Amino acid sequence: MRKLTREQKRDIAAIAAKKDEEIDFSDVPAVVDWSGAEIGKFYRPPKKPVTMRLDADVLEWLKAYGKGYQTKANLLLRHAMVSSRGRANSGKATGARRKRDRRSHSIG
Repeated sequence: MRKLTREQKRDIAAIAAKKDEEIDFSDVPAVVDWSGAEIGKFYRPPKKPVTMRLDADVLEWLKAYGKGYQTKANLLLRHAMVSSRGRANSGKATGARRKRDRRSHSIG
């Protein structure tokens, strides 16, 4: 996301300083049909800084797409999380399943 210009910051400050009664909404159409609304479309869960160790080739692949490799990693992990929810009853793997999964993903 680009940084705001001075003019944009000034405009935002001027609008924020107004009371609700002072804002003219006459040019904004009233929304009466909410059937096409998407719940949670603009919701973004809070981010937490973490340190991860990734294989060099995985990191290189993520960075090859340019800026935003951490966002891409987050999207891939979110997709995996959402996809796995349907397969696991509680969303957490059992101990035996975790061991089996680790063995199947090990190299050599």
